[in-house]
Amino acid sequence: MSSVQRTDNSLTTLPAWLQEQARRQPAGIALRHKHLGIWQVRSWAQVAEEVRTLADGLQANGFGAGASLLVLSRPRPQALLLSLAAQWLGGEAVLLDPLEPAAPQAALLSELQPHFLFAEGLAELRRVHGAGVTPGLLLYADKRGVANDGLAAAAVDYQTLLGERRDALSPSQARADATAFALYRQAATGELECQRISHSELLQHGLHVVQHEQLGRHEEALAARAFAAGGQARYLLAPWLITGFRLNFPESLATRDHDRRELGPTLVAGTRDTYGRLHTQVLHRLPEAGSWRRRLVDWALRPAPGSWRRGVGYWLIRRPLRDVLGFSRTRAALLVGEPLDEPVQVFFNALGINVRTWPDPAQWHSPVARPGLASAGWSRLEPRLAGQGNAL
Repeated sequence: MSSVQRTDNSLTTLPAWLQEQARRQPAGIALRHKHLGIWQVRSWAQVAEEVRTLADGLQANGFGAGASLLVLSRPRPQALLLSLAAQWLGGEAVLLDPLEPAAPQAALLSELQPHFLFAEGLAELRRVHGAGVTPGLLLYADKRGVANDGLAAAAVDYQTLLGERRDALSPSQARADATAFALYRQAATGELECQRISHSELLQHGLHVVQHEQLGRHEEALAARAFAAGGQARYLLAPWLITGFRLNFPESLATRDHDRRELGPTLVAGTRDTYGRLHTQVLHRLPEAGSWRRRLVDWALRPAPGSWRRGVGYWLIRRPLRDVLGFSRTRAALLVGEPLDEPVQVFFNALGINVRTWPDPAQWHSPVARPGLASAGWSRLEPRLAGQGNAL
């Protein structure tokens, strides 16, 4: 906890905390990303430098205070660092999850008409193109298949933007009361709804999690879900910047469970669906009901075991099951949003994993004007929304 005990009125934005971590532990590991089976590492100094360089690249392309960068990506470092670069310039990151159904999301993209957009790879670029969206600056990170599809001519590779180094790096223009992340959705009525989260709200929630869960810089966290869920930004991204722990990205959604087992994170933040999916996976791997092996498992997982059953059951059943889940070292298991179904909660309790619920205080509003993210003026069209975040 020593990393967050000092009070500093200048640490009121996400970029400010990024700079602070780069000052405190420049060589410390900030990010790790599995690529082609190998963990790629970025230090805090490298992350801060990359964000500043990206910010200058965005600024050279017309991005400024009040502008919006739409991010359509699965969890990956490029999406996170571009979001921080947009916030560095006083702008906001608008987060969309590419795993959402294509047709409704295409309609949402068409409604938003973003001028600055990061699409993860070929599938996301095709979705943007199919929605009839032509951003002024279209960035992508995953090159696979892009050149052969003919979409590369209208897009800029992330590494190209990063490689355009400039002499002077702009100081951060982020403000505590400014929007850091914006989320959009279409309600059942077809109306557009918006959720805006300021820097101060994110840091307030993040600090509360850090203090309550006693998180420190030595934690290992896995970012397996897109930050398009506001709870992930509140309860994972903000604590990462406040404490300076290591944030790990799996190679892909298909490898996330394998990567979690390999990593053994100490901090896990998931939704009801996350824990429910893991519970179902384990159930499918258990011995057949009625067999002596299954009776042994059920015996070991009964609540309130005696000391003998507690010890034997741990080594024979509970510890191997925690290893299978990738929870071998997990000491902080966070649940964001809706509570777990009772069988799932009982199962994790039996494994000695105390899944603690953190509410997602999302406040969805109908915008006071149709968005059009083409200009920096959109953030100023919604002054009533900018500072309405919930306080813990």
